[in-house]
Amino acid sequence: MQAWQVHENGEPSEVMRLHDVERPTPGDGQVLLKVRAANINFPDVLMARGHYQVRPPLPFTPGVEICAETEDGRRVIATPALPYGGFAEYAVADAAALLPAPDALDDAEAAALHIGYQTGWFGLHRRARLEAGETLLVHAAAGGVGSAAVQLGKAAGATVIGVVGGADKAAVARELGCDVVVDRRSEDVVSAVKDATGGRGADVIYDPVGGEAYTQSTKVVAFEGRIVVVGFASGTIPSPGLNHALVKNYAILGLHWGLYNTKNPKLVQHCHEQLTDLAARGVVKPLVSERVPLDGAAAAVQRVADGVTTGRVVVVPAPENGAAA
Repeated sequence: MQAWQVHENGEPSEVMRLHDVERPTPGDGQVLLKVRAANINFPDVLMARGHYQVRPPLPFTPGVEICAETEDGRRVIATPALPYGGFAEYAVADAAALLPAPDALDDAEAAALHIGYQTGWFGLHRRARLEAGETLLVHAAAGGVGSAAVQLGKAAGATVIGVVGGADKAAVARELGCDVVVDRRSEDVVSAVKDATGGRGADVIYDPVGGEAYTQSTKVVAFEGRIVVVGFASGTIPSPGLNHALVKNYAILGLHWGLYNTKNPKLVQHCHEQLTDLAARGVVKPLVSERVPLDGAAAAVQRVADGVTTGRVVVVPAPENGAAA
């Protein structure tokens, strides 16, 4: 089979190489899966660079989120067991963690429903306890993680403010359903959010960016607001001033979704059932901006690394496996 492998750490376009390799052999409790679609996530970028908290042994195949087919023909969503990731024709996953792919979504959409939407659901509902009528601010609202949070926020009855970088991404954020869109390249984020909320600020802030975005969050978070720290796509990890959190009465909430797979896997299953229902009702639908063939995976991962994509970019190993656009 064909599979992308990382033999040394660096930029994805430089260190990912497509090879002909043997199909992986599943270990105890694992299954071999035929990959139908593999969604690109920022952790794939970080793993290629050697900067992720999980460091699979070299060489490894990236790709942490797939829609795949089991040997008995079931269509499932899975998080592959590294080093046999999803940017390949076949991957390996833990049998106990397989989830049924929603019938309402095609392969590429189903591949993109898992990590980003689970992260959004846990961040907004489990950690921040978002309530209908509250204001939700989403940084990088047109991106893969942010777009999921926007849809989930709207589904929860929140007023959603999306922060983006550039006119094209602003248009995408509006299409996703943002009530207010702030272009950080042409507007002052703090002033725009305060204007949009009558000076009150946002009740919940969803931040997968870090850096300057986090600093802006502290200036626009409402009384008893909650800032959910999801990641650091900017590359800068903030050092929060806890005295500021005390004075303004807001909470800083960390979210590492992967921990729930071991700490509370039943909650992951419950979340998937909620997401499947929302997809069936057409309330959420992953924004798949590109479907690329397997040989285009490295270039696509690099585009995600460079921050020039919107929504989700999904690798489809073979045309007959990919769903219609």
